[in-house]
Amino acid sequence: MPTTTMNRIGNCKNWNQGEYKKVLCVCSAGLLRSPTAAWVLSQEPYNFNTRAAGLASDFALIPVDEVLLTWAEEVVCMGKDQASGIQELLDDLELYDPPRVICLDIPDQFKYRDPQLVKYIKDRYNEMIETP
Repeated sequence: MPTTTMNRIGNCKNWNQGEYKKVLCVCSAGLLRSPTAAWVLSQEPYNFNTRAAGLASDFALIPVDEVLLTWAEEVVCMGKDQASGIQELLDDLELYDPPRVICLDIPDQFKYRDPQLVKYIKDRYNEMIETP
């Protein structure tokens, strides 16, 4: 493992991040749905420590990687393809304490922070956390 990755993994466990739940939001490119979800989940009533990333490494501004998956306690995927891809990555990584993976099943048809997208994220996330 490269030294840079080891340093980033060590840093992602920094205790100064507080007791906030660490949530990684994932869509294809990490440009519209997942940044909107990260914004929504960082606000009241959730107040999570959030990051957004994309699973399509050819298009993602910030690609999902081992460090982000090690950092996260929960991964909120916008689509079933992303949830499957994340699960495959987690299986390959064999993390000691892998994050929970949630799929909101939200189509890629919204603009960044679109009010309807914000509502879908809140509604579907609340449904998912009520269902074990």
